[in-house]
Amino acid sequence: MTTLAPAPVEEILERVDDGARLTDDDALALLASRDLPAVGAAAARARARRTDGAEVTFIVDRNVNYTNFCVTDCDFCAFYRLPRDPEGYVLPKSTIFHKIEETLGLGGTALLLQGGHHPGLHIDWYEDLFSDIKARYPIHLHALSPSEILHIAQCSRLSLDETLRRLQAAGLDSVPGGGAEILVDSVRQVIAPKKTMSDDWLAVMRAAHERGMSTTCTMMYGTVDTPADRVEHLRRLREVQDDTGGFRAFVCWSYQPGGGSRRGDDHAHTTAADYLMMLAVSRLYLDNMDHFQSSWVTQGLRVGQLALEFGCDDMGSIMIEENVVRAAGTAFRLDTERMVAAIEATGRRAVQRDTLYRTVRRF
Repeated sequence: MTTLAPAPVEEILERVDDGARLTDDDALALLASRDLPAVGAAAARARARRTDGAEVTFIVDRNVNYTNFCVTDCDFCAFYRLPRDPEGYVLPKSTIFHKIEETLGLGGTALLLQGGHHPGLHIDWYEDLFSDIKARYPIHLHALSPSEILHIAQCSRLSLDETLRRLQAAGLDSVPGGGAEILVDSVRQVIAPKKTMSDDWLAVMRAAHERGMSTTCTMMYGTVDTPADRVEHLRRLREVQDDTGGFRAFVCWSYQPGGGSRRGDDHAHTTAADYLMMLAVSRLYLDNMDHFQSSWVTQGLRVGQLALEFGCDDMGSIMIEENVVRAAGTAFRLDTERMVAAIEATGRRAVQRDTLYRTVRRF
């Protein structure tokens, strides 16, 4: 009688369950296996080891894009407008304040403030806005992606450390993980050659962590990247987290093909199954991060709910407002009542959290 050797996927997942760290080769093997049930189940177990499996969190906040003027000219973005474009804008303070008041009125706790790389906005513009927001409203200011922060530093002729110091003093509470795309320069040179390169993006995050600011981290895959590129991206995030512990959550999503790419149809085709596999492998690989957000805004609510079976513990924001993904032709939104219902439909309890994952309300 002969005994068949365990499949490579089974061996890898057994080692992960026993506490071993996933290697790059392991991650690639899992992605290539297409064994979504087994990898997803392992990701669910990994999620349960770090968070309460009976609960799913979400946040009530607003994503305000203060300007769509941008000089980085990214290949995948349908939102930005070049300087002097008649469709470009910079929101006045009064409009931003009104949006904050609406958010607070809906029980919101945070403002996610991001925009384009405007060549005419220097640090004093941001200091003035942030300090006025903080003087008026009890709201967490989760603002400015790493690429925006570096752009502000360059326009203002300041060092990164001085820029972060001044922004934090003015009211910046934490930094979102936007603009990461894929942290592999050969990919970035194709899709966003005028944007920050990988080392620069990571340097901002390290510097923010050193200043005591937690951040999120992200991945947008499915442009011209390969599975090996995606794993390298995860490795670089894991290395920073090993050193600083400053990433509080990870979120990934697929490139939205309505983004207006000049490259036409040569971007990688991705499916819902690809998303769930990428998410599950990310949960297993990023073994030093607690929270994983479902990207239901890009994938749709049903896939977003399925993501809770593949490593996610958080449904992110109800999305009172969202403009960048919407510009690519994808528009999903919920209110608090429907978000709670969507979570409860999966057999879990809904918990409203704040940006730092502190409980605001249990339903």
